Amino acid sequence: MSSQSIIEWGTLSTQAQADALSRPAMKDSVLLRDTVTKIVSQVRENQDSAVLAYTKEFDGAELSSLRLDPDLIENAESEISDAVKSAIDTAYANIKCFHEAQRPQDIRIETAPGVICEQKHAALEKVGLYIPGGSAPLPSTVLMLGVSAQVAGCELPILCTPPSPQGVIAAEIRYAAKKCGIQHIYLCGGAQAIAGMAFGTETIPKVDKIFGPGNSFVTEAKQQVSQALGGAAIDMPAGPSEVLVIADANANAAYVAADLLSQAEHGADSQAVLVCDNQALIEQVQQQVLLQLAQLSRRDIAGQAVEHSRYILTADIEQSVEVSNAYAPEHLIVQTDNARELLAPLKHAGSIFVGAYSPESAGDYASGTNHVLPTYGYARNYSSLGLLDFMRRYTVQELSYDGLNNIGQAIMDLADAEGLDAHRNAVKVRLSNINEQSRSGENP
Repeated sequence: MSSQSIIEWGTLSTQAQADALSRPAMKDSVLLRDTVTKIVSQVRENQDSAVLAYTKEFDGAELSSLRLDPDLIENAESEISDAVKSAIDTAYANIKCFHEAQRPQDIRIETAPGVICEQKHAALEKVGLYIPGGSAPLPSTVLMLGVSAQVAGCELPILCTPPSPQGVIAAEIRYAAKKCGIQHIYLCGGAQAIAGMAFGTETIPKVDKIFGPGNSFVTEAKQQVSQALGGAAIDMPAGPSEVLVIADANANAAYVAADLLSQAEHGADSQAVLVCDNQALIEQVQQQVLLQLAQLSRRDIAGQAVEHSRYILTADIEQSVEVSNAYAPEHLIVQTDNARELLAPLKHAGSIFVGAYSPESAGDYASGTNHVLPTYGYARNYSSLGLLDFMRRYTVQELSYDGLNNIGQAIMDLADAEGLDAHRNAVKVRLSNINEQSRSGENP
């Protein structure tokens, strides 16, 4: 990162500012789209056999069955250390606590005499949880998705994750799944797993909605199945992970550098951005990054991500906030004096970490908030994952004969204005019947 020059925001043109906040380029979009389209088509046509073939091709695992033996879920805790088990238990408890607090309240109100309107909530029945593979197991993502489904009350949560070449998955993932009550785990990843969950196979149940992060192939597959007839809804669009840190002269340079690197180690296409109104602090952070990077086990990956890093010098904190809002980061860390005061003007971020002792790692693992967040600027119009994403809301209305009498004329007049005679008549026949019954002395 030390090789990255400091960008003076105030000297840039509008176009240069946009370029400074550009994300790392995704893989060739046409090739990506065509490849995923082929995979999705093959899975829809050949189902299990296609998923098994792609699992062999991409993951090197030759399997006879896609579903993981449930006994391997049940016995997972015997394969992990007490320390890891305790850590998963702690994270599970905090995540569950925060998500239980998000339970929505149903609404019942009389909008006019005799007119009752309600809003109710119900859990999605079948949900697909995607857990990326790669160089490290991600039990934290299992917890983020699994706890949400569990608290919502989803009847059938299923989990897909790529197996190792030996056809196994980490015990940490299996134990986290057990904590969340997940009994159906399928050994497949990538676009083929997304297609399998979206359309169903002989083994994999078709789900109503798919959740979870993934690489560009997973992201493209999620987009495609969400637009296909008979496909599945998805949680949000997503790209490579990212963090933006707002710091001032009094920030701890070592803390800031650690936060930038914690994001950089996610993947070579991750991006870390520092926005600061003090050049000396930026230079200190650059030196700290060099020192800390050399100590990381994943320094090769983090070093590649460094190429996408940005160091932006602003005139003041207000301008730093403007830069952050323009970037709309997935993770936003605020290490300034009176950091909480910046919450109001900070409009666009997936999750905000306030103060020197709130590292992004806390939200990734165990503070309780969900770490599945909108990336690539989607924080402008998408929310961090929460309990309501695993539920749907619907409305109920009930009108008495007095209620229909009270608003019937307004309904008919609006139907007339729109030229919809049948809509008008649906009210008219009822009101006419009510009036006839009233004249005959009957109780409507």
